[in-house]
Amino acid sequence: MKLNRIDIFSVPVADQARAKAFYTGVLGFEVIRDEPMGPDQRWIQLAPPGAETSITLVTWFETMPPGSLQGMVLNTDDVEAAHAELGRRGVVPSDITHAPWGRYATFTDPDGNGWVLVEAAAAR
Repeated sequence: MKLNRIDIFSVPVADQARAKAFYTGVLGFEVIRDEPMGPDQRWIQLAPPGAETSITLVTWFETMPPGSLQGMVLNTDDVEAAHAELGRRGVVPSDITHAPWGRYATFTDPDGNGWVLVEAAAAR
């Protein structure tokens, strides 16, 4: 079996419009698709500019309540600048932590889904 990449992962949210506003307006993700997916559902697919992997904002998985996804990693070349920009945009990230493999900070989306902002040691 040959697998090429992780394509899309689902982020459980309570309100798709609010989540879309956060991911596009605060994190700068781009809209890949936003269209009806049934009577009361929308397929909202977003990604950081130029990224291969995207996310979809989901409300329909009973076993994935809003805020239950943790540990998604966003890579940056400058964690200090990204950390400061998140703060200016209303996000309260953790302090930057130094580790042998790089530096990182954590933050959550409006539903409590947890993200890790990472600058790898080689990027410094």
